[in-house]
Amino acid sequence: MKHCVIIGGGIIGLSTAYYLQKEGHKVTVIDKSNFSEGASYVNAGYITPSHIISLAAPGIITKGLKWMLNPASPFYVKPRLDADFLKWSLAFKRSANKRKVAESIPVIKDINVFSRELYQEMKDSGDFDFHYEHKGLLMAYKDEKVGEEEWEVGQKAIELGLKVESLSAKQVAELEPKANLDVKGAVYFHSDAHMTPADFMKDMLAYLKSKGVQILGEEEVKDIEVSGDAISRVITDRRRLEADEFILAAGSWTSLLSKKLGIKILLQAGKGYRINVERETNITLPTILCEAKVAVTPMDGYTRFAGTMEIGGINHKINPVRVNAIAKAGQEYYQGLSINEEEKSDAQCGLRPLTPDGLPYIGRSSKCKNLILATGHAMMGWSMGPATGKLVTEIISEQKASVDLQPYHPDRKF
Repeated sequence: MKHCVIIGGGIIGLSTAYYLQKEGHKVTVIDKSNFSEGASYVNAGYITPSHIISLAAPGIITKGLKWMLNPASPFYVKPRLDADFLKWSLAFKRSANKRKVAESIPVIKDINVFSRELYQEMKDSGDFDFHYEHKGLLMAYKDEKVGEEEWEVGQKAIELGLKVESLSAKQVAELEPKANLDVKGAVYFHSDAHMTPADFMKDMLAYLKSKGVQILGEEEVKDIEVSGDAISRVITDRRRLEADEFILAAGSWTSLLSKKLGIKILLQAGKGYRINVERETNITLPTILCEAKVAVTPMDGYTRFAGTMEIGGINHKINPVRVNAIAKAGQEYYQGLSINEEEKSDAQCGLRPLTPDGLPYIGRSSKCKNLILATGHAMMGWSMGPATGKLVTEIISEQKASVDLQPYHPDRKF
């Protein structure tokens, strides 16, 4: 048995704690929040084997340059003279090519399918109850050209063994008879599932506490001490913690903390927003509104509209222009839907950690023998949470990894 300290209490950190305690390890989780906010609470709740194309896709830079002129665009990069941002941008540009994207497709698919199976196992175990539905995902489009592009992705997914259908507007209406979707058609991925993140996080925390996991909320890591080639202790604003293994799963803050160890990883924060509509919307299927890049999720008791990718550093400023763009998209795709000012004013944001190549960092750093990095999952942190937690546990328990870890190595070159 080892004592493991996890820095970061989002879906990655808590999933890691879940599997570590299952293997009999002593676990402590530290987070500077009170476990009620951040990307793990405001995401779309998707488990997405369908999302096989990484953010660093060919053409994204050209699109990004155009979208920079539009404050309501789905993807926005704020230019700034920051060394870390410039290094990340160059690495992102190098990664956004057909060869690298093609190589990453099966890698992304496999970890997502693995994670979906783990969510199902978790649900079936009875450890705690949570909302989980495997109903698939609609990629709904208004423009035929966009539909063709989505179907190309769908065909690639079929080659990888996923069930995918191309649907006409009439077939979409048959699947969603009361939602009044105004679209030309949709690509329907049967592989995907969805959840209600905030409820799951609350119940997971309660379960971990009941199993003796030490949860330290509203506690910030101030320093990390190193002895030789290993971490000796973590110093927070309240205590000093010694352990055998340290897991850095602090999302967009991970690169700031790793610098304390002399480890520089390329990572940028991508801000996303969510609006909750706690009224009947008649939406029953998770749907991505393709042109607007807005994700719609029927959660337990409400419908969530989530979207945008704003790369502008670590901040939690709510941009009303971007919130309005999400609401506008929802109203344009769903006839009769109205998102009111109160719902928009209650919008929240979260920061998603982005690597240059769209693959997360999972594994030991060669520069520190008792440190494991688990971050950089971009928009798929929720989807990959259990898989990442399981893989970290397999590393610490010296078990054979369930999937090949090489593509996720923290020391990889871009």
